[in-house]
Amino acid sequence: MTGKEVHPMKFTKMQGAGNDFIVLDNRSGEIRENEYSALAARLCRRRLSIGADGLMIVLPAQGVGDYAMRFYNSDGSLGEMCGNGARCIARYGYDLGLAGDIQRIETTAGIVVGQRIEEDLYCVRLNDPTAVETEIGIPWDGQILSVSYLELGDPGIPHAVLELPEWDTMPEDELRSLGAYIRSYAAFPKGANVTFRKRLGRDHIKAVTYERGVEDFTLACGTGTGAVVTVLTLLGKVSGRNVRVRMDGGELAVDAEAHDGRIENLYLTGPAALVCAGEILDKTILDLIKKQEEKA
Repeated sequence: MTGKEVHPMKFTKMQGAGNDFIVLDNRSGEIRENEYSALAARLCRRRLSIGADGLMIVLPAQGVGDYAMRFYNSDGSLGEMCGNGARCIARYGYDLGLAGDIQRIETTAGIVVGQRIEEDLYCVRLNDPTAVETEIGIPWDGQILSVSYLELGDPGIPHAVLELPEWDTMPEDELRSLGAYIRSYAAFPKGANVTFRKRLGRDHIKAVTYERGVEDFTLACGTGTGAVVTVLTLLGKVSGRNVRVRMDGGELAVDAEAHDGRIENLYLTGPAALVCAGEILDKTILDLIKKQEEKA
């Protein structure tokens, strides 16, 4: 295959509540799996490339799904799944004709069911919470913080959740340092996405998430909102029905069904917007793909 011309790569840019993603359709298998991580790290760099919180690669289904999706964080690490990304990919799948109003998406964390509500509004069933611990003491600055830990799916997306009413008035660098500290805390071997929360009302929460793989705060985290509502529902602090979670990128709604002390059905509803579509012309990226093809 030496000397084969590599054509510009088509992409779609999407965002859900400010969480933005690059989508590549690789059902043809043109891009090899060993290229995914490097592509994510390269394409997600803001100012130097398209820029995004993550890369989603659409693939043929291997099981009972309508299609499959692999999610990569902006640092190139493989992510199990992404709630805001799942809504966006559900819209992408619908618009591309891969599935109907209700679809089944194969992810690393398991099957995710997506549903079209309106053109820009989608609902996804998040993976069931596992490994839930509601009170873990973590030392910080002379005090013990009470942190809840859970995973969504199996293998699960790890989340740490803590109530910190003053988080939105803290100096940003101080809050970022705390997020990074908890994200890599020794009790969490996989690391964790860290969500700080405060209550605005009975079923109204304000939150921000320090995301593993991005290594910073994002405008929204879909699975983070699911984790927050899971914890608060189990603690009896919210109803679990249409709980609104306000993040910097917008407001999401979460429904959590509790049975015998566990959450069995967790739904996330929010926007899924198309931003733009185009072609990747970056010679470094195209050369990377060409070299991998020549090795095959």
